[in-house]
Order: sequence, then C-alpha cells, then structure tokens
Amino acid sequence: MSTVAQELVARSNRLGADPRTTNYAGGNTSAKGTATDPVTGDDVELLWVKGSGGDLGTLTEKNLAVLRLDRLRALVDVYPGVEREDEMVAAFDYCLHGKGGAAPSIDTAMHALVGAAHVDHLHPDSGIAFATAADGEALTRQVFGDSVVWVPWRRPGFQLGLDIAAIKDANPQAIGCILGGHGITAWGDTSEEAEARSLQIVRTAEEFIASHTGPHPFGEVVQPPLPDDERRARAAALAPVIRGLASTDKPQVGHYTDSDVVLDFVSRAALSRLAELGTSCPDHFLRTKVKPLVVDLPSDAPLEEVVGRLKELHATYRADYQGYYDRNATPDSPAIRGADPAIVLVPGVGMFSFGKDKQTARVAGEFYVNAINVMRGAEAISTYVPIDEAEKFRIEYWALEEAKLARMPKPKPLATRVALVTGAGSGIGRAIAERLAAEGACVVIADLNLDGAQEVADSLGGPDVAIAVKADVTSEEDIARLIAETSLAFGGIDLVVNNAGLSISKPLLETTAKDWDLQHDVMARGSFLVAREAARAMIAQDMGGDIVYIASKNSLFAGPNNIAYSATKADQAHQVRLLAAELGGHGIRVNGVNPDGVVRGSGIFAGGWGAQRAATYGVPESELGAYYAQRTLLKREVLPEHVAAAVFALTGPDLVQTTGLHIPVDSGVAAAFLR
Repeated sequence: MSTVAQELVARSNRLGADPRTTNYAGGNTSAKGTATDPVTGDDVELLWVKGSGGDLGTLTEKNLAVLRLDRLRALVDVYPGVEREDEMVAAFDYCLHGKGGAAPSIDTAMHALVGAAHVDHLHPDSGIAFATAADGEALTRQVFGDSVVWVPWRRPGFQLGLDIAAIKDANPQAIGCILGGHGITAWGDTSEEAEARSLQIVRTAEEFIASHTGPHPFGEVVQPPLPDDERRARAAALAPVIRGLASTDKPQVGHYTDSDVVLDFVSRAALSRLAELGTSCPDHFLRTKVKPLVVDLPSDAPLEEVVGRLKELHATYRADYQGYYDRNATPDSPAIRGADPAIVLVPGVGMFSFGKDKQTARVAGEFYVNAINVMRGAEAISTYVPIDEAEKFRIEYWALEEAKLARMPKPKPLATRVALVTGAGSGIGRAIAERLAAEGACVVIADLNLDGAQEVADSLGGPDVAIAVKADVTSEEDIARLIAETSLAFGGIDLVVNNAGLSISKPLLETTAKDWDLQHDVMARGSFLVAREAARAMIAQDMGGDIVYIASKNSLFAGPNNIAYSATKADQAHQVRLLAAELGGHGIRVNGVNPDGVVRGSGIFAGGWGAQRAATYGVPESELGAYYAQRTLLKREVLPEHVAAAVFALTGPDLVQTTGLHIPVDSGVAAAFLR
C-alpha cells in the first residue's frame, strides 16, 4: 500500500471510530498524490477515495477507489449540466487507475475537484444540526466567522463537487463548509491538517449546541417510560405484531432499542411534530424512510388497545407513503419499493426498526438515533427544518440508488427468517443451527448450557446472526422468556426446531418413574411448551411459520430396552400431526424428522446413551455408528448434518405446501417406514 493510501486509511479509521464524527457507513475521505504509471513509467497524479458502500471505521485499502486526476478534471469540460449529472458516475469508471479497488461513489467529484490534497466529507450529528437549522446559514457565520462557509442544499453529485470547489477557491481562508441539510466537508494540505479541521468543525458545533441548550428542546415529558421489566415485557409482546405489519410488502427482520436517547425522545411533547418532519441527511432517510410511524396512545394504554391502534396507524402510514410516492414520482421513476415503515416509535416502550437482515435493521435504528440527536441540536439553537419532501423523493428513488439496489446479491433461501433451535449448544441442534444460519436465517441458540450455546452463537457471526439463550424446556417461565428474548432480538419468530432431548436406555422392569418423567418432561412436555408459545407469537405476527420436531425412528419402531424414550418420541410424532391440523389455518406448517443412529457428534450418545445402546446390541461403543449403518438399507452412517439438511428441506422454499409430514433420516430402516 502506498504511503498516501496508508495515511488515508488510518485517518478514515480514526474518524469513523467516533460516532460523534460520522455515522456508520456515512461520509467519505480522500487523498491526492503521485504514483508511477506502469505503462509509461512517468509520474501520474492520483486520487484515493473511499468507494461506494463500506464504513470509514473499518475501511481498508480494498475499499478505496483509485482514479487519475487528469481524467477526472477533464470531465469538467464535458459535463452536460445538472439535469444530466447522473451520467458522470458512469464516466468515473473510465478514470480508474489499475485493477481492483472499490467502485467510485457519487461523491467522487467533490473530492477530485476541490483544490486540496486531503478532503473529508462527514455526517456528524452536530454538523447536521447546523445544516438543518432554520437559520443555519446565519448561525454558521456567527459561530465560525469566515473559516467555514455555508453551502445551500444540493443533491450529492457532480454539480455539488463544482459548487464546493468554487466556494473553496473564493474563500482561501476557509477550512471547510457546512452543506445545507446534509453534513460537513473539510480539507487540508496534509492528512493531519484535514483531520484536525474536520474535528475542529465538529467540536465547535458541539460546544455551541451544548452552551445554548436551555429547557429541553423536545419539550416536557408527557409519556414517561414504563419501568424496565414492564417495558421489555410490553416490547416483547408488541414486537411480533409490529414486525408483521412492517412486513406487509416483504418480510423484514426487526431490532428493538430502548436506549436513554430513544426513551427520552418518545416521552416528549415535540415527538409528533418532529417525527412528522422526518429525517434530512440522505444517509439517514435512505435507511429510515422519510418518517417513522408513531403510536399516539399513552404509554400505559392496555396492550389490546395498542395493538388495535397500531393496525389503524399502519393502514394510514401506507396510504400516506403511497401519496408521497404519487405526488413526486415521474414517468421514469422506479416502482414504489414498499409502503411499510422502517421505524416505529412507541411512547413508554422505545423504537422498533426493520430491514432485510438484522444488521440492516440495527443500523436503521442507529441512524434514527443520529436523527434524534440532529433534531435535538437544531431545536436547541434554532428550529429543525429538514430538506423538503420532493428532494427526499429524488434521492430515495434516484436511478443511481435503484441501480445500486439491483447490484445487491440475491438473498439466501432463509433470508429474513428468524429461527429458534432448542438443544442447539451441541450435536444435532448445533448442526441444525449452523445450516439455518448458512441459508440466511437469524438463529436463537437455546440450551441449558449457556457457555456452549454462546460458543455456537459466536461461531455463527455474533448477535447480528445468532444469540444464545439459556433455557430449560421443562419450565413454562423459561420458555416464555425464550420467546420474548427471540422477539426482542430479531422482531419475532418464524421457524422453531424442537430438538432438545435426552435418553436413558433401560428394560421395562428397570425403568423408574423418574426415568419416565424426565424424558417426557424434556421432550414431550418441552416440545409442547415451545410450540405453544412460539405459535402464540407466530399468530400475533400473522406471517405463517414452521415448527419442526426432531423425533426419531423409535417413534415408529419397537426396539428393546427403550420404552420411556420411544414412547416420548411417539408423543412428539403425534404432536406434529395434531398441530399441523390445528395451526394450518394460520399458515403455520408443522413437520417432523425421524433420525436414527446419529452417533458421531450427538450429545445424547456422548451422554451415556451410546454406551447403553452398545451394550444392548453387544458391540463396542466405538463401533456403534458402523453397527447402525450396517443394519440399514443404504449401509451409510447418519451424521448431524444429514438431520440439518432435512430440516432445511422442510423449511426452505421447495416444500411450502407440505405439513404433517415426517422425513426419515436413517439410511433406510424398513421397520420404520411410514405407513
């Protein structure tokens, strides 16, 4: 990596690591320098600039676009004007230097045309507060004098780059500018100078806002937050309902936030007025939509009343969004992408945010927190005035944004689905969780062994993919908490795998009532409790769902020394049929998997069951897997991943009309054929 690029990456990482300086994936940075042209051997002036997408805090060299400055500057002479400025983005590809690197972003012109070696364009909350203040231009002069110049709102693009370049040339004393409705840009002759000037603008704006914040900018508290336990219980009950509404056009994953910033905002008198104005910075509203849905009931209103009102407000929101689209769309506008809210604010409870996956949902919430900070700052020093609706629409339904969305990879088969797997800390449950996550699902790893569950969750990618919850499936309280934690983590629940189990192999006369009760409590009762509470959430969510029971070949086959386990598995197998019949009207499919002989990687076999079964069949425990394989029609050993594959087959896109089915995963045991 060149020295220039190294300095740029280091500066970007420092700026991006501080949320006061810029939001996640927001802003871009650049540096100009020289390198050797590999064709001519001559020096060539280059621009290194953060490419499209990515995040400053985690930027690496591969996230930089590298372009020739002579070619970029030559574009000024062929620029066709603001009405056709989108055409310039395609021209950036013809200015690239070398192979690899990121695609140039819309802000490339700003960095190329501004006459400074180093440029930072950032979205700090304090800077956007000035940018969205009703008298932001006058405040900029008051606070910064002539060192920071006001630039009226203009959509990001080539013309904005020309505007800022001209303003810098006309104001040689300036260190940067505030972009109306948008953010800040700073520059310097060295990387250190550009960074220092960026921070100077941000910190000066912060200090001014802090010194002018009197009585709370959002007004009096009118809806105080509910107590912690009550608030989270209400959030867990509302989450599936809200997620179902937010998924009317297409399924979404949810995220819940009850941070102090959010709880304060939704408690204040100005909530409705400010929320209706919507966000301003393009980075914000592209993720949060132009405005949130706000529940207009007291924080202590009965749950049933809140649910009913949510459905009314959702219908109104969709009609309003359709109106917004119809007012602003032109014949060449992309089709409406969906009229559901991305942000839902509930006084006393907090914020629910939604996206195509957990990270997108979480980041949407983080951006709305940025917007709250912006509104607070603007209201403290002036009045919050975002860019107008027509400008928001131009960016939300920008042809370039549509093209960017079209380049996104095709979603995985289980994308947007929230799965819960019991007994997922090891063995078959772990294999199922790994397969579901690999196919795109968010997964809750439920297990009595929290350490084991956490290790699995971490291995799958952490909380944006999987969380671990300690749960005893025999406890009604634990299962209610498990479903609540699932809803709070991902917005609801779509897919349940009843896998938790154990086995004690004994002849009838040696089987105690304790042996019988333990196995029935964990597998029969536990599966019932999990299915009941999951179905309650799925019905409230109204998105259908899947429940899968990991039963056994023994639910059909009468083997020796196994009455408690086999009777329990037969109970589970019949639960599949009963629930398939009962829940089909809600779009919930219930199916089962009947494994046999899963020795390697099985928690049950490792826990003593293997030794017991080996003794029953008169073979060494180390040869039990091979023994099971040889008694099958296919003569193949069954592994945990084979069971996981069956679960995916039942819950993926190919068997959507199937319910009440049991799939054998036993390599062929004729005595256990379904009849």
